[in-house]
Amino acid sequence: MKEIVPSPPSVIRNEQQSVQELFRKHVVPSYGRFDIVLARGQGSHLWDVNGRRYLDLGGGIAVTALGHANAEVTGALIEQSKTLLHVSNLYYTESQGRLAQQIVRHLAPGRVFFCNSGAEANEGLYKLARKFGHEEGRFEILTALNSFHGRTLAGIAATGQDKVKKGFEPMVPGFRHVPYNDLGAMREAISPATVAILVEGIQGEGGVTPATPEYLLGLRKLCDEHKLLLLWDGVQCGHFRTGRFQSFQRILEGVAGAEGFLPDGVSMAKSLGGGFPIGAFWLREPLGDLLSAGTHGTTYGGNPLGCAVALKIIEIIERDKLADRARETGELLKSGLTNLQRRFPTRIQAVRGLGMILGVELAENIPGLAVDGKAPSVVFTNRAMEAGLMVIPAGTNVFRLLPALNLTRAEAGEGLAILRQLFESLD
Repeated sequence: MKEIVPSPPSVIRNEQQSVQELFRKHVVPSYGRFDIVLARGQGSHLWDVNGRRYLDLGGGIAVTALGHANAEVTGALIEQSKTLLHVSNLYYTESQGRLAQQIVRHLAPGRVFFCNSGAEANEGLYKLARKFGHEEGRFEILTALNSFHGRTLAGIAATGQDKVKKGFEPMVPGFRHVPYNDLGAMREAISPATVAILVEGIQGEGGVTPATPEYLLGLRKLCDEHKLLLLWDGVQCGHFRTGRFQSFQRILEGVAGAEGFLPDGVSMAKSLGGGFPIGAFWLREPLGDLLSAGTHGTTYGGNPLGCAVALKIIEIIERDKLADRARETGELLKSGLTNLQRRFPTRIQAVRGLGMILGVELAENIPGLAVDGKAPSVVFTNRAMEAGLMVIPAGTNVFRLLPALNLTRAEAGEGLAILRQLFESLD
C-alpha cells in the first residue's frame, strides 16, 4: 500500500551534524541551543554523540533530582506502564491520591492539583487568585522585578523581566512588578484591586537571589493585613533543592517569629518528576474548595505514570536522606566557589544560593568573555562545556549550578577543579 505521508528517516549514524540538520529543518527555532547533541546519561554525567563525557551540574535546569537513568525510577516507569499509563481525571487513581498526601505531609493541611509543568502550576495560582477576589472586583497580582514565572501569556505578564514580553504585547492585564526584597515597595504598590502577591524564594532565572527572612515574614504580615493571598513559586527552588521541601522552610529555619509562616498556595514542577513531565500546586485549607468541579482541569495532569515516578523520587530522597546531602554537598560547592572568588576577585563578583541552587555572578568586562552579541554568562557556559562541565546561564552575568541532589563529594570536587582551571585560563 502506497504511503501518503512518508515516515521520517531514522538517524542511523548518530552524528552531530545529521541530528542538528533535523532540527534546522523540522523544529521551531525558539531556543538558543548550544552546539552539542546529547546521546545518553548516567548519574551526574552525560555523553554526547561523539562519545565525550560531561559532568552535569545543570541538572536539566533543576529537573534531574536523582541524575540521569536512575534504575529505580526506570523500574517505577516500567511497572506502572504494565497496568495504567493514562486515564481521565473523570476517575480516581490511587497514585494521584498518595502523591497529593505526600505533598500535603511536607507542607500543611490542604489540597493539591496536578498538571504538567511549572507554567501550568502558576496558571492555576493566577486562577485561584481571580476566583478568591472575584466578588470584590479584585484581580491584580503583585510580583517582583527580575522574577520568572513561565512562558504562557499570563506567565510572561507575571514575570518581572521585559525581555520575555517583547513581541507579545499587549500583556495580560492584572500584574505589576516591584523590586525584590523590598518590603516598602511592596507595601506602596498595594491597590484596591490587589488580590495576591506572588514571589520566588530564590529567583533562579533572575540570577539566584534568595529572599531575606525579614522580607518573607513582612510579606505574610502584609497579606494578612490586606486580605491578600501569598502565593509561592517553588518550581525551581523547591522539592528539597535547598535542603528542605520548599525554600521558605530553609530560609526561615531558626528565625524568631517564623514558626507559623505558610504561603496560601505553592506551585511546583521540575524536580517533582525528576525528568518526567509533572507539575502541581498546593493550596492551604480552605482555599482548595474554591476551584470546584468544572473551574479548572487538564487532560494529562496527575496521570498514573507521572505520579508513580514522583512517588518513587520522594521515597528515594527520604530513604537516602538526600535533603541532608543537598545541604552538605551544596555547602561544599558554595565554599569552593567562595574560595575561587577570593582567588579570582577580578573574575567573580559574587556567589549566592542555598543547597543545590547556587549562582556565580561574573565580574564586569572580563576580556576572555567579551564576544560580540553574546552575554558573558553564555560565553562562559560554552567555555565550561568545552572543558567537560555543564552549567546554566542566568541573565547576562550569572551562571547557575543546579545539580542532582545525590551528587557526590567527588563529583563536586571535579566540578570545582574544572571551574578553577577555567578562571585561570581567563587570566
